[in-house]
Amino acid sequence: MRPGGKAAGERPGRRMVEALLQGLGLLAGLVALAGAVSALLAARAMRRFARLPPATAPALPASLLKPLHGAEPGLAANLAASLHQMHAAPHEVLFALRDPADPAAPIAEAAMAAAAGVPARLVRDPRLHGPNRKVSQLVNLEGLARHPVLVVSDADMRMPPHWLTAVTAPLADPAVGLVTCLYRGEPAEPGLWSRLAALGIDWQFLPNAVLGESMGRAEGCYGATMALRAETLARIGGFRALAGLLPDDHALGVAVRRLGLRVVVAPVLPAHVMREPSLPALLAHELRWARTLRLLEPGGYLGMGITYPLVPGLLAALLAPQPWGMAALALALATRLGLALTVDRALGRPLSFRRFMLLPLRDLLSFGIWGAGLARGTVVWRGRRYRMGRDGSMVEAARKASKKG
Repeated sequence: MRPGGKAAGERPGRRMVEALLQGLGLLAGLVALAGAVSALLAARAMRRFARLPPATAPALPASLLKPLHGAEPGLAANLAASLHQMHAAPHEVLFALRDPADPAAPIAEAAMAAAAGVPARLVRDPRLHGPNRKVSQLVNLEGLARHPVLVVSDADMRMPPHWLTAVTAPLADPAVGLVTCLYRGEPAEPGLWSRLAALGIDWQFLPNAVLGESMGRAEGCYGATMALRAETLARIGGFRALAGLLPDDHALGVAVRRLGLRVVVAPVLPAHVMREPSLPALLAHELRWARTLRLLEPGGYLGMGITYPLVPGLLAALLAPQPWGMAALALALATRLGLALTVDRALGRPLSFRRFMLLPLRDLLSFGIWGAGLARGTVVWRGRRYRMGRDGSMVEAARKASKKG
């Protein structure tokens, strides 16, 4: 063998690997740049959204339908917010429970007793109309509502006092068929996982949803708040038509639009009170959201990958030629921090260095969940595991038999 022949043969291969890694670094830098642009656009959309005044009139007679399940932290305050709405028209609050022994029952009863002047009822009805247990509760409430406008709100939502007026007033326009609203995150407890869950709402979901709505591309219906006329609901088959679907909110928005009616996003932000006791609980919750979004909008979900520019920025800093790689990372970090600051300012939150220190961890976690959401799999909802069909239908996954011996 010629002296040095092995090393000479290795050098071209090594150069090829180095060139490939640098190419990947350059590509990651371009993705980080695209993510930085997306963050800038989202920040601008968020500033505009924050300046929109919510509707204050007319006040329409409304029935608020609120399914309950379990005694989550903050539930008492959430229910109190539902019962203390500053709404000039007649309105009522209907709480629903499937299990009479549900620990949410005494909390709801105490909340109603403290708001004795507000018409409210706790309805215990175990009937199921499909695998979606929340929608089954809405089916059970639908026929009991006394008012022509129905408003659905989740139990983990805490609304500002004029929320009910803001989300029902647009229905005075006969061209509007449904009103929904976005929301901000609020940790139910000071634990790390609950705080990270709330930050995911504030710094990821909210600004990107606002950007999508401002561009006319989101066409969202956000299930935390849905308001529509009872006659519109009857035209689409009632809540019963949604009882077999996991993304029931999306399906409701699609059905209303098919009637030729508009779906409006009201500029009011209730708080989504988040409790995640552990990392596995957080992952299961957010993976369900991710896989549902991927099922509904595969192309849009794939494009969400650029909204986490810190990850490709880190890859660019590690692999791309300098100073390009470090510049890509610095730009990604600056724009993500800028977006987080813009959102917090719009929400009236005080500046918190401790809060912003969680941004890199939150983005790395979000990117990992987004990647996992690209793969097919089951989702966990209310302690049960489901498989989803392409139409959003849900079938409870069979549980594996335990091994003995």
